[in-house]
Amino acid sequence: MLTFLFRRAVTGVILIVAISIVTFVLIYASGGDIARHILGGDADQAQVDAKARELGLDQPIMNQYFAWFGKMASGDFGRSWFTSESVTAAVSSRLSVTLSIVVVALIVVAIMSVILGVTAAVRRGWVDRVVQIVSVLGVALPNFWLALMLVVILAINIPVFPATGYVAPATSVTGWMLSITLPVIAITVGGVAGAAQQIRGSVIDVMRQDYVRTLRSRGLSRSSVLFKHVLRNAAPAALTVLSLQFIGMIGGAVVIEKVFALPGLGLLALNATLRGDIPIVMAVVMTMAAVVVIVNLTIDLVNGWASPKARVK
Repeated sequence: MLTFLFRRAVTGVILIVAISIVTFVLIYASGGDIARHILGGDADQAQVDAKARELGLDQPIMNQYFAWFGKMASGDFGRSWFTSESVTAAVSSRLSVTLSIVVVALIVVAIMSVILGVTAAVRRGWVDRVVQIVSVLGVALPNFWLALMLVVILAINIPVFPATGYVAPATSVTGWMLSITLPVIAITVGGVAGAAQQIRGSVIDVMRQDYVRTLRSRGLSRSSVLFKHVLRNAAPAALTVLSLQFIGMIGGAVVIEKVFALPGLGLLALNATLRGDIPIVMAVVMTMAAVVVIVNLTIDLVNGWASPKARVK
């Protein structure tokens, strides 16, 4: 198990380094005259050159990367080019907002998709058809459209939830729950629909295995076979689906945070991209990459515990 963990950890580190190189080169190579963009069109060439030297933009691209990576490895992402705010502080203060929404959404997706997927797999009649129809509709709904509809219906027409803003749990647990309810619903509908379909297929595949029929022939009850054997063997596929849903939710958070004006990483990255604040963009990309690697590593460990065959992959 330790060898399995070590291999996965090394793979994660290599992935993060590769993402940092590709992202850095692409952003800086396509940034044009970054120093002039920061100073504006009225700046003369001497000011532009001085700004470029100050930011290290006059150095070769790989020299810039190694200088940035050395600071990043110690937790220093530098300062914003436009506000002079510490990038590390800006990202850390907004990370909790995004994670609170995505983690709660993932828990909802996990519970609802397992219930719907297993129900559809076990009851293959009209219940299965209803679940599949609902799942298809859920996947087809764009999350930004759903978010707008939720604001119009449940925040404006029927003022049950706040339309925008975020309340920290330390300030008010009730206010926090109300502020994240609509964003969580907007993110989870498509996630539940997609995951339920995948879990249904996985459970059906396991139920068709010979050993399941053997267990049933020995007199074990249907519920005993389902909960003690089928679900455990279907768990690796279900966990993989949920990890993919988590990654998708992080990407979807950019749109959702914009709709609900939530001060999370998605909104921070969007605003930084629009004004060309590259240190913040790089910090958000690397933070999200680290979160994804950690989640995937956790899923791999759980899969390795649940299914010894996964440890040899």
